[in-house]
Amino acid sequence: MPNSSIAHEATLPKDVLNVDYNARGTVSATAFDRVMQRYRQESETACAALNGVRDVVYDPASGETLDIFGTREGEMRPLFLFVHGGYWRALSKYDSAFMAAMLARKGIATAVVDYSLAPAVSLTEIVRQVRSATAFLWREGARFGIDRKRIFAGGSSAGGHLTGTLLAAGWHDDYGVPVDVIKGAMPVSGLYHLAPIAQSFAQEWMSLTPQEVGALSPAEHIPSSGPPIVVAYAQGEPAGFRRQSREYHEMWLATGARSTLMEIPGRNHFDVILDLADPQSDLSKSLVALIEGKAG
Repeated sequence: MPNSSIAHEATLPKDVLNVDYNARGTVSATAFDRVMQRYRQESETACAALNGVRDVVYDPASGETLDIFGTREGEMRPLFLFVHGGYWRALSKYDSAFMAAMLARKGIATAVVDYSLAPAVSLTEIVRQVRSATAFLWREGARFGIDRKRIFAGGSSAGGHLTGTLLAAGWHDDYGVPVDVIKGAMPVSGLYHLAPIAQSFAQEWMSLTPQEVGALSPAEHIPSSGPPIVVAYAQGEPAGFRRQSREYHEMWLATGARSTLMEIPGRNHFDVILDLADPQSDLSKSLVALIEGKAG
């Protein structure tokens, strides 16, 4: 496995890192507010007419819940598990189901997961919860009409990082799931090495320890044999997100696994993920192809 050059970014001046990882600084306040509203509105619209269940407790220890949409009685459907972003401290499952109608039309169910937010909990706890959600869906999915042999994952920004922790090696035995529980993934605008994050403004609410930086950086735990993935990012991303996406893609390829790298033109860090609501977008087509086994 090649050494991560991104890890060495932690030696850059903090003011450089603060620019390179400041997604909020790439859009106007008006544009940011508009996209946040669209997350919620388009999620509500997408799910209004779909079968599913809400507020399923997946983790008794925290009481956190997930919602499942797009199932059909008598069918066992593949599942796309989506993990929201928000720099680990914002947003929720209610802002995160905008792709559910698009996928349901393709015979694919969607699960959106809530997790406790920083700084109230550590990143270690957030990762534990998202992995617990995955284990819950693998154990209990059949009673919701989910084929546990066809679970796919994705997320945006911090959710891209958390998707990476589901792809990482070394956690499966502790949660009682097979190493191939995730059959494919689409991390979008993700963060795959935490060393520069721990030296940036985000450390103010993340309080990452050196142990967490090592243990929870997906780039440090790429499996020797992983599923196909699509690594996507927006043309308008801050430089740090672009670098991390490109390097994670290259590291995945170095194992012999399949990875497709997508730069989405005309999009920024926040609106790129909304392309999943549009069945004609390249991002949606790539996700469906991944789940249908036609990617790459």
